[in-house]
Amino acid sequence: MRCAQYYPVIQTSDVTGTTSFYVENFRFKVVFDSDWYCHLQSKEDDSVNIAVLSGTHHTIPPEARGTVSGLILNFEVEDVDSEYECAQSANLPILLALRDEPFGQRHFITRDPNGVLIDVIKPIPPSPEFTAQYSDETRHHG
Repeated sequence: MRCAQYYPVIQTSDVTGTTSFYVENFRFKVVFDSDWYCHLQSKEDDSVNIAVLSGTHHTIPPEARGTVSGLILNFEVEDVDSEYECAQSANLPILLALRDEPFGQRHFITRDPNGVLIDVIKPIPPSPEFTAQYSDETRHHG
């Protein structure tokens, strides 16, 4: 399948509040806005998009309506330390404090108003034990 674009759609009971959360805390802009759906695009990278959808909208099959559960959004950034400071300054809930992982990430985890986890990540060199688990292509072109 060749995709022209890929983005997550977050079902919520509060389209306006969820939209505001991503605009205020993660530098998204609204590119389409209605009372039941908002399409958001990163102010820094047009290829990064998220949509927010009312969980009761008629286009969603009844058995699939609701709110999102079990989703983690990963945002890979250049300066995770400054993003962590911004999250703390905005009083976002910090579920996992900033730390280095041996598998090759420096990251922290917060969440949006719907409970969607947001993992803000900067890749770092993995430990030797984890380096061996990466594909040859990834190790050589990383």
